[in-house]
Amino acid sequence: MRYVGHWLAIRSYKHDGSIHRTWDRGLVLDNTDDFVVVASLRAKVTEGNGRCWFTKEPAVTIFSKKDWWNVICMIKTDGVCFYCNIASPSIIENDYIKYVDYDLDVKLYPGGGIRLLDEKEYRFNKKKYQYSDDLDKVLRYETDKIEKVMNERSFPFDEEKIIAYYEQYLKILGK
Repeated sequence: MRYVGHWLAIRSYKHDGSIHRTWDRGLVLDNTDDFVVVASLRAKVTEGNGRCWFTKEPAVTIFSKKDWWNVICMIKTDGVCFYCNIASPSIIENDYIKYVDYDLDVKLYPGGGIRLLDEKEYRFNKKKYQYSDDLDKVLRYETDKIEKVMNERSFPFDEEKIIAYYEQYLKILGK
């Protein structure tokens, strides 16, 4: 369980290796062979173009180490909103969690609605970065699979588990 209780930064890359987005910190709550879980509140986000902003809601993020996704679980007043990035499996390297963002996103709203996002951006970047047909098949397969997992409400789309992680985060911070 190396890294649990430590702050790590997060780096998101594009397919060509350029920086897409960074988060200044996330507190590691869990680190297994399958995933790493971090939580944050008002994290500083820096876009690839240098623009900075701060997250509004507290969030628990699950980075898969084996599957092609990561999920930002935003804690809102009406429930947890799950924002799933279709992305390469994540790694931890030099105090950073790193992954390649592949544009497609799937959002699960607190009321249960599911929406596929950024298909236009995906088509543009597929051409720009020359995603192979094999990569395209993997990304489309993972998108379909994640929508099924969302409908089942199984991990990582288990609101109770996410709230438990968030409470663990608050306890560590002494709040």
